[in-house]
Amino acid sequence: MSAPSPTPLARRHLLGIAGLSLPDIHQLMDLAESEIAVSLGRDKKKSALRGRTQINLFFEASTRTQASFELAGKRLGADVMNMAVANSSVKKGETLIDTAMTLNAMRPDLLVVRHHAAGAVALLAQKVGCSVVNAGDGAHEHPTQALLDALTIRRRKGRVARLVVAICGDVLHSRVARSNILLLNALGADVRVVAPSTLLPAGIEQMGVTVFRNMEDGLKGADVVMMLRLQRERMEGSFVPSVREYFRFFGLDAQKLSYAKPDALVMHPGPMNRGVEIASDIADGPQSVIEEQVEMGVAVRMAVMEWLVGDHAEMRA
Repeated sequence: MSAPSPTPLARRHLLGIAGLSLPDIHQLMDLAESEIAVSLGRDKKKSALRGRTQINLFFEASTRTQASFELAGKRLGADVMNMAVANSSVKKGETLIDTAMTLNAMRPDLLVVRHHAAGAVALLAQKVGCSVVNAGDGAHEHPTQALLDALTIRRRKGRVARLVVAICGDVLHSRVARSNILLLNALGADVRVVAPSTLLPAGIEQMGVTVFRNMEDGLKGADVVMMLRLQRERMEGSFVPSVREYFRFFGLDAQKLSYAKPDALVMHPGPMNRGVEIASDIADGPQSVIEEQVEMGVAVRMAVMEWLVGDHAEMRA
């Protein structure tokens, strides 16, 4: 039996920020606000996804993101299965399409997918009859990370519009940077990217950002400093002279943070390379909201899943 014909992707799946309208974004962030109360309560359970099946399919390892999606699903009452791709038939030569067909036959309600290749999640979404959430595909997009970052900023600053947000580091290999640029621009922020030339994508200015190649100019007057992980596993060739040299010029320490506003927020999507892109005293300091980002991650992922297949799915109509 073939998979059911998909409804429009923007209404059925969350494949990227690019597929969301501004009302969608506000609905998701407002719903995430209500999910925070669940996580803070004594009884951390809802029934929004009771009777629904969620499969987490991670072709790339990510303890933090997978744990966040698993916890979010369980708090909504879903039956959650983590598929161990490393031990599956994918490693024996099964294609992504074969995997999609197999999973589709199990009749899940939601697939959460992370894959090392850009576009792989969108391809899988075309082959299954359930909703699909992109948990990161190559250097393409990571929509729930951008949503949780925006929620963290809004809760701390009261707004996102007109704030100066500096995204610093390995922009070239970062799906987090791309999703954040799209989302923050949609919400009216003044977005900057700060990186050495070797870690900037060609044509990045066309995404509506201001480009800086040194931290002093890039952080001047910033309300938010968002550091990115140096993704050496995606690098083919030499993009930085050395880790020590990189930290000297682009790692966030007290001196560089002083260029930003005194109340600037410090963010990092994790996992952090301490002493590479951020100093430990800054990561653990009073301006850091890195731990809060993790907390917002569970709330945002609950909101996304409830918005797609749960009690609030009618919000998308």
